[in-house]
Amino acid sequence: MRFIEEIVVDEFLPTFRSMLAEELRGRGFTQREVAEALGISQSAVSKYAHGEVSRNEAFLEDDRVRELVERIAEGLSTGDMTPVQALVEAEVLVRRLEEGDLLATLHEEAMPALAEYDGALSVHDPDSTLRTAERVRSSVRRGLRTLTNASGFAGLIPNVGSNLVECLSDADGIDDVAGVPGRIFDVKGQATVPGDPEFGVSEHVANVLLSARGAGRDVRAAVNVRYDPDVVESLEAAGYDAIEFDPDAPEDPIAAALSGRDDLSDTFVVYQTGAYGIEAITYVLGPDAPSVARAVRSLLSE
Repeated sequence: MRFIEEIVVDEFLPTFRSMLAEELRGRGFTQREVAEALGISQSAVSKYAHGEVSRNEAFLEDDRVRELVERIAEGLSTGDMTPVQALVEAEVLVRRLEEGDLLATLHEEAMPALAEYDGALSVHDPDSTLRTAERVRSSVRRGLRTLTNASGFAGLIPNVGSNLVECLSDADGIDDVAGVPGRIFDVKGQATVPGDPEFGVSEHVANVLLSARGAGRDVRAAVNVRYDPDVVESLEAAGYDAIEFDPDAPEDPIAAALSGRDDLSDTFVVYQTGAYGIEAITYVLGPDAPSVARAVRSLLSE
């Protein structure tokens, strides 16, 4: 794990300061004056002057960095710019380079996992797509631990496998839904999760969740387990509303079953008892992955 601030400290600052020291020396500043202007020691200035500091070519060749160095050097040498203003101007450039720009690119090279997030990325934005998506994946992991740590969960997995999914708050397609790649299967009595949660890997359970959201239900997570009358009865006894739907309905069966049901609890159940070529399945839907996982776990604590 490497922070973008480390790239700023380790690569940008030495390059930027050495460029600025070079410019100031070229304008007649003494080594002591350069040190005072940059807020560093004279020995550090000496290292810059003698090429003893590693410099990043990407910053050396960037026109914006070069323009700012020249502008700050000119301002400091004429007295038109104070060190405080110089600092502010440099900070503005750093933030600009972090927002899907040069620093962001270098950060992505240091942390290749960041490459999966499309578009401009701000690691400092509390509402960034990156942070939101990672929180959803983390929520799914917590839910998975609840399920896989519960003795007997493997016995609730249907033949088609289970999946636990959670979506982004503004989800409008399966690419906005995180789930288990390949589904959860019962392998010799053990619930097996084949991989870390990813977006866009669940179609079946994700579409059930999206259908419920399309019907106006404020839910963000879902999990499927096998159907059994006792399973549904136990969930209802635990306080979860349960609604049957017809998998052969001509329109969206989930939306049709939920139409007009404004009395449902935050976490509820929809189920179908099977049809020709369709396995009977129970779905638990709720506000997040841990919530629906706890509902399933309640079946195993009786």
